[in-house]
Amino acid sequence: ASCVQHRLVIRDASTLQILHLYSCMDQIQYIEWSSDSQFILCAMYKRGIVQVWSLEQTEWSCKIDEGSAGLVASCWSPDGRHILNTTEFHLRITVWSLCTKSVSYIKYPKACQQGVAFTKDGRYMAVAERRDCKDFISIFVCRNWQLLRHFDTETQDLFGIEWAPNGCVLAAWDTCLEYKVLLYSLDGRLLSSYRAYEWPLGIKSIAWSPSSQFLAIGSFDEKVRILNHVTWKKITELEHPAVITSKKTIVYKEVEKSPTLGTERLSFPPTRALASSLFSTQSKYDICQVPVSLHYIKPVADKANPKVGVGMLAFSADNCFLATKNDNIPNAVWIWDIRKLKLAVVLEQLYTIQCFQWDPCQPRLAVCTGSSRVYLWSPAGCVVVKVPGEGDFQIVSLSWHSSGDSMLLLSKDHFCVCYLEREEV
Repeated sequence: ASCVQHRLVIRDASTLQILHLYSCMDQIQYIEWSSDSQFILCAMYKRGIVQVWSLEQTEWSCKIDEGSAGLVASCWSPDGRHILNTTEFHLRITVWSLCTKSVSYIKYPKACQQGVAFTKDGRYMAVAERRDCKDFISIFVCRNWQLLRHFDTETQDLFGIEWAPNGCVLAAWDTCLEYKVLLYSLDGRLLSSYRAYEWPLGIKSIAWSPSSQFLAIGSFDEKVRILNHVTWKKITELEHPAVITSKKTIVYKEVEKSPTLGTERLSFPPTRALASSLFSTQSKYDICQVPVSLHYIKPVADKANPKVGVGMLAFSADNCFLATKNDNIPNAVWIWDIRKLKLAVVLEQLYTIQCFQWDPCQPRLAVCTGSSRVYLWSPAGCVVVKVPGEGDFQIVSLSWHSSGDSMLLLSKDHFCVCYLEREEV
């Protein structure tokens, strides 16, 4: 699905043929599929309206108007039949049912980075709340939206919450001014609390491993700390130095080369498409000998949100690898072998890392840097893929298909789909 101003376009994922066109009341600012892909919501925050379309019954439609309360966020519940709207100033969350047309209200949601979290099985929802200058967490049963548990948290300014994939443990972390991670059970008991240090800036990012065995915490001190699921104690610290010295680490460095073919060798003037393919610079990976010095940017200390610390991290689907990015070494992706708890690979790109994401089916990492190339790493090696086409297609974000057979590449105002051939075993 894609939107152009007030129009919603539904395409076939394998052929990109247009299947449906829908016209909304205003410019669409957010779209989201339901979990079963039967419905799609379009949020128009400026007007406080959400419109829902059905792919099976194209004549059916739904409009939700929040009125004077306004709208700042909208999302589906895991069952794909309820919509959660957050009103302006985070006064409340309204739960709308598409089946019964009933409405439920959740008061005092907190305005934070990640204030609503669902368990992977869709049974429970946790909501971060702020009332009487204190932080609370409420856990609801998604089947009937009944309150299961309500408890206060030992945080100064709760910044985010996230369930472990098995749905047994909820992680809550404090603002970056206070290094604190709290781990709660489903019934609201505090299982453990972790603090690495006290005074400097604290937590920047968090990621659960798919098996729920590890919790990785990226910090402003340029380290990742991994907690285990038995004692919730730290098992290792992963550092991000500017110089790679270990001979067991493979460093792939992207290098550009210009084509040597000249126009005088052509007997006819090249077309625009041919010229772009002949004369555009090409890139490839070189394997560097250690020690290798990475491009390091000294952070500006007197500005808010300094570009320092581990801002991105993600586990591979098979639980074997962890990819990280240290924001003051912006051109590098670090890939750690979780089985050995050692740094396995560093990819140093020519430009700043914009996004990376693991293949949902196998250990294969896709990286984009705002150029017209996408980079793929797997344990077998690295490859650079140039996006064909006229003009400069600058990839700023990417997303894997759930099958791992294709990938959506996004620029500021265009998109394309990259199809990958499966190897026959």
